Amino acid sequence: MPETAARTTGELTFRPATPADVPALVELVESAYRGEASKAGWTTEADLLGGQRTDAEGVAEAVGHAEGLVLLAERDGELLACCQLERRGERAYFGMFSVRPGLQGGGIGRLVLAEAERLAGEEWGVGTMEMTVIEQRAELIAWYERRGFRRTGVYSPFPYGDERFGVPRRPDLRFEQLIKEL
Repeated sequence: MPETAARTTGELTFRPATPADVPALVELVESAYRGEASKAGWTTEADLLGGQRTDAEGVAEAVGHAEGLVLLAERDGELLACCQLERRGERAYFGMFSVRPGLQGGGIGRLVLAEAERLAGEEWGVGTMEMTVIEQRAELIAWYERRGFRRTGVYSPFPYGDERFGVPRRPDLRFEQLIKEL
């Protein structure tokens, strides 16, 4: 994967994560999706899933992936948001998107998504961004649709029984693929 340099856009600095960032990334992702802290933001999954959202091993794997990176968004050296990008042929997979709960709704997520799309399209030369979202997350899917993603009707099962991905609070969870042409 070509080296991606740090880049400042407005008030945010974007850079690829390094192994030293893994503990802070785990804390950020957990705070955005699970537990009491996540309820301060609108991206919480606490009503659908308990347990962990990720772990250091999974984040380290994403950080070190040969065909991808974890993109950090910082302000004055403070980690505010992140996302995972992975090149999959002519597509880029977008995941692990997290913004500090108290900062959600302020435009940081839109900036991170725009930078991820720019990086995938301009630097990697891919034409499509793809992701999976828990089908029951209607508000989140609507947010992505407002940013040009479309639902594909392609579903994959939730990994029930694998607590690395959380402890489901309901029996009908599944992922839907969303795509956007870049």
